[in-house]
Parts: sequence; structure tokens; C-alpha cells
Amino acid sequence: MVSNNDIKYGVGFSLIPGVGRVRLNLLEGYFGSLENAWQAGPDELSCAGLDSHLIHRITSQRPRISLEAEMEKLENCGVTAFSYHDTRYPPRLKEIYDYPPLLYVKGTLLPDDEWCLAVVGTRRATVYGRQVTEEIVTDLVRSHITIVSGLARGVDSVAHRAALENGGRTIAVFGCGLDVIYPRENAELARRITQQGALISEYPLGTGPRPDRFPRRNRIMSGLSLGVLATEAGKGSGALITARLALEQNREVFAIPGSVLSPTSSGTNHLIQEGAKLVSSYTDILEELNLTAVAHQMEVKEIVPASEDESRLLKQLGAAPTHIDELCRGSGLPMSQVSSTLTMMELKGLVKQIGAMNYILVREAREEFRVRVD
Repeated sequence: MVSNNDIKYGVGFSLIPGVGRVRLNLLEGYFGSLENAWQAGPDELSCAGLDSHLIHRITSQRPRISLEAEMEKLENCGVTAFSYHDTRYPPRLKEIYDYPPLLYVKGTLLPDDEWCLAVVGTRRATVYGRQVTEEIVTDLVRSHITIVSGLARGVDSVAHRAALENGGRTIAVFGCGLDVIYPRENAELARRITQQGALISEYPLGTGPRPDRFPRRNRIMSGLSLGVLATEAGKGSGALITARLALEQNREVFAIPGSVLSPTSSGTNHLIQEGAKLVSSYTDILEELNLTAVAHQMEVKEIVPASEDESRLLKQLGAAPTHIDELCRGSGLPMSQVSSTLTMMELKGLVKQIGAMNYILVREAREEFRVRVD
């Protein structure tokens, strides 16, 4: 069992190329703790089953790594590292064969994120691809499904933004360190995701993007999720790699059909030919995953308005952003009262401020408990 103290040694080993899941488990099993493994000499590492090349790499790089400095760097970046032993580690991800032994997380992972779907597609999304991604994701997050994607240009970015703009949760999986935003133009999007979800990576801080790291990243996206939805993808799209990995992990694969004349739909059409579930509505996904009851289950957890002020504001709020000035006018309440009530409602998870004093409704209060103010 990896203790909290062992996390820093897991971080140290993650900085040494060649020490992945198999070898880390080998070291942990032989030495009883990663701390003991970190302090082991060449002969002990050899007895644990490591080859001479990896032993040389560990013993030569280990003195140059300051574990305290690495942990301080994580803290300064707002990043938390935890192992697969940790209760915060996503249970579904632990099911896959090649699970990452250590996760770096910025933001929050919630129990409700177990209901999540990976949405993937081409970086060169067409107007059709963007529209269909926005519509499907909007309906999914309103059904309390967390959206997982890879922060890439195109479909990934559209999926993340649609989730955020509709008050939903979303998780972005990186193919680099969490302090290296790729692509750079998505820096603001990444910041917003940390407020309504999380950024996740198996790579330590400072790790740059590299082509071979993105297919590795994709196994985490599918591993986290109940299934993978490809909304628009050509035959060479990385989305097809994620779909293949999903099948290997016993996850469901969904695809949105497109024109047979469109190169950007050739990949999704091929997935459907190969047996992927054709999706024309978000209900196709919920039914296939037996999640039609999710909205009902979440409704049980809805918050009852605690006052007449809350009820007045709830009547003014919806999925579309509403400015605080409009809330004052519509509710007939003074600004100070509206502001303090909104603060309490946000703490309870009823509403969320999405910037510039605009608010959206996150969860609907049960109608039978609304306070009448007519």
C-alpha cells in the first residue's frame, strides 16, 4: 500500500524514463514501499528484477532529483498527485490493463464523474461537426453526464466549451505535463475546466507534448469513461485510436453519421459499419448505457429552495447566462440581497457564476417545493 509519504517517491520515479506501471508495481511489491525502493542500491534493484540499463538510469538520475522541490512545484501549480491506491483515483480507470500508476490532477474529481463519456473527433471540425458536438454535449450535461476529452483543437475544444457553458462538468486529459498547455490557445479553456472539473495527466510537470504521448493519453480518456462518442472524424483521426482502445477496454463506442461525401465523416461512418452504435440523439447514448435513470437519480439530490429570495431567483435562472442586473429587475430584490443569496446558492451547488456576473442554473429545484411569490 502506498502511503501519503510514498507519493513523493512515486513522483520521483515518474521523472525517470522506463519506470512505468509494471516496474513500479515490481518495486513496490519487492521493497514493500516506494520509499525503500527509492533508497535501494544497485544490487538490491537487481534482486528486485530490474535490468542493468534501468538500474543505471535510476542510480544516475536519482541524485539529481529533489523530491521536496518537485512536491513544492506541484503545490505552487495547484496540482495534486495520487496513486492508484488512493480513494480519489477513478475506479473505472483502475479497471484497465495499462492504468497509470500515478495521476496528476488540477481541479476536482467528484463521485458523480463516474457517469462520464469521452467525446472525441477531428481537429479540423466542420460547421456540421461543431454543431452536432455542441447539441449532443449540451443534452448530455443537462442529463448530468461529465464530458471527457483531450483539449485538442476542433471537436475536443467544442465539447469542453459546450459542457462549461451549460453548467456541466468536464475533464481534460493531457498528453504532457499539466503546466504545459497544448495547444497554447486553449490556456483560458484549461483554466475554466479546473473550475468545473479537472485537468488530468500521467506525466510529471515540465513534460512537453510529443506525438507518441497522445495515443497513450487516449487510453486514459476511454478508461475513465463509460463509452466513447466520435462526433466527426476522418480515417486518419486520432479519435479512431480512442475508439479502438475503448473496445479493448470493454467500453461502448458511439458515432455520429455524416455525409458519405465528407472526408471528415469517413472515420465515424466506418465505425458505424464496424458495429459502433449510431447516434442521432443523446437519448441513444443514455439508453445504450442504461443511464436514462441518471437524471431521476440526480433529482433525488436536488436542493430545495431555502427561502422566498432563492425561489424568486430560481424563477429567473436557466441554462442561458443571466446577468445579476437582470436578476435584480426580475426578482424585485435589491442588489445586496441578490448578491448574498446568489453566494449561498452557489455554495450549495444550485447556481454557478460563469464570469462577468452572469449566472446559470446548475440544478433545478423540485417544483413542488418552490415558494410561491405570485
